[in-house]
Amino acid sequence: MAEEKKYPMTLEGKKKLEEELETLKTSKRAEIIERIKIARGFGDLSENSEYESAKDEQSFVEGRIKTIEQMINHAEIIDNGDVDADEIAVGKTITFKELPDEEPETYTIVGAAEADPFSGKISNESPIAKGLVGCKLGQEVSIPTPGGNMKVKILEVK
Repeated sequence: MAEEKKYPMTLEGKKKLEEELETLKTSKRAEIIERIKIARGFGDLSENSEYESAKDEQSFVEGRIKTIEQMINHAEIIDNGDVDADEIAVGKTITFKELPDEEPETYTIVGAAEADPFSGKISNESPIAKGLVGCKLGQEVSIPTPGGNMKVKILEVK
């Protein structure tokens, strides 16, 4: 039997997934069931776009529920207790600047399940995170990215 995939995440990330799961299972499922019930009242289901739309959404929600349950069941909570304070690891926040003279950027490296680049959370599976994990404060690093190598200097690790 193949080993189950682990989902590294912070405790905060796991709690957010648990909240999303609860919302999907309670209120979202009930909303969709009500939409299907109303759409059935419109008659012929073969040409009923409201019914088709509600069934599509139901399918998406059920798929998302299964995905979240899988991630929660196989969550691996990140513990940086044995990592040096100035070493980059999943769960830490890093400030770096692209050399020679770009503006500093700050990101928190999180598991793929909780990545949200728009709020400064990048996946540990992203090229930048892969290039930074294990590096230390003050180090200059060349990171291979799809657009070519990116040279950065690590300014802060929290």
